[in-house]
Amino acid sequence: MSRNHRRNGTVETGVSPAWQSRLQPTLRKPSRAGGLALRKNNLTIRDAKLSDASKLAALMGQLGYETMSAEMRVRLKSVLRDARYSTFVAEIDNELCGMIGTLTHVSHEHNDLSGKIVALVVSKKQRRSGVGRALIAAAEKDFVKRSVMRVTLTTRFEREEAHRFYEALGYSRTGFRFAKSLTPTCQRT
Repeated sequence: MSRNHRRNGTVETGVSPAWQSRLQPTLRKPSRAGGLALRKNNLTIRDAKLSDASKLAALMGQLGYETMSAEMRVRLKSVLRDARYSTFVAEIDNELCGMIGTLTHVSHEHNDLSGKIVALVVSKKQRRSGVGRALIAAAEKDFVKRSVMRVTLTTRFEREEAHRFYEALGYSRTGFRFAKSLTPTCQRT
């Protein structure tokens, strides 16, 4: 069960009061009416909405993560409620063609707030057209507003084109990511 929950429209993150006071001003409120909207030619970057779930599920499928619309709706609903997360979508001529998801968090190894790009996908039709760069720029702008001092991301080994993309934007390789699936028998009682 997550330590994060909402009470009276605010997010309780489960961090110490000292960090809470430092983190809270950087978090967004659930109502995002004045959210980020960037326009360039026919490209618009905006905050994701729950109604985007089916199109986001299709995009995740293009990355190899088969996702049903109902699953994405549940995930997105959770993410949109948690002020530590941001999700931006890209549209060209009102057609959704990309998304980026980020997380702002405290960490054990740094005093400053950290940011993580947890998802980035651009539709196959719009790749290499500047959509990915625009989504990264929107995420970085949001991180700066949140006083984030460093950003990390992970990408799969076989995505060499993505590696070059991130390096061209100033990101550097700093290590490896390891993953392990846990079964219910691994949980502590």
